[in-house]
Amino acid sequence: MYTQLEQRGMPEPPVNVATLGKMKAEGERIACLTCYDASFAVLLDAAGMDLVLVGDSLGMVIQGHDTTVPVTVSDIIYHTRNVARGLRRAFLVADMPFMSYTNPNQALENAVRMMQEGGAMMIKLEGGEGQLQIVEHLARHDIPVCAHIGLKPQSVHKIGGFRVQGREPDKAREMTESAKRLQDAGADVVLLECVPNELGKGITETLDVPVIGIGAGPDVDGQILVLYDILNITQGRTPKFVRNFMAGHDAPLEAVHAFVKAVKTREYPAPEHCFS
Repeated sequence: MYTQLEQRGMPEPPVNVATLGKMKAEGERIACLTCYDASFAVLLDAAGMDLVLVGDSLGMVIQGHDTTVPVTVSDIIYHTRNVARGLRRAFLVADMPFMSYTNPNQALENAVRMMQEGGAMMIKLEGGEGQLQIVEHLARHDIPVCAHIGLKPQSVHKIGGFRVQGREPDKAREMTESAKRLQDAGADVVLLECVPNELGKGITETLDVPVIGIGAGPDVDGQILVLYDILNITQGRTPKFVRNFMAGHDAPLEAVHAFVKAVKTREYPAPEHCFS
């Protein structure tokens, strides 16, 4: 009945925003994966995952779409609710889908639903300068926010495909400034996708909040990948930053343990997973 009191007796207390900040300050890498159901959630928790994201990537890996655009708020709430039932220690983050945060009031309404109905502890939204007002509004209402910059999959039709961002000096400078403004607006975590190593390092050193990377090099504060990718379930071409952790392991739990260990020891990402 009193879950929070029961959790105080756990060998490792549940991860929260303060935990993630402490890990950054102490140089401990943050291990993160996406998840979409209770069974895998139990497995990730058992492996020592720090952060679990119910990503709108479910549109592709679960629903079979070509992009994340068709995913709805109801989809995210359903999957977040399932994942929440399987977690005890890991910090649960949920994606705000395409067009679910076009203005501060809409963003607040949907974020509240994702937390109350889905059990999310933080919401993630894609955006740069254009989302400052929304981040401020959510933070003002004590909603933890992860701001996603770099390659933004919801904008794939606008940017012309999935491609590395921030290679040009002016774009790199603009992204760094956006990251700082998002932090100052109230973002508690920044997720950085598909950028050169140097830019990943620079943004991480600029910010006080944790920076979680996916294809952002080895010098960010944490690493996240899509669960189905590391388990070699995804067929066809996978992104450069993906590593198959099922190789050499007989069970998914072993593979996820290997991922956590590789992130913590900084074995992953290796040079072949990075962009210059």
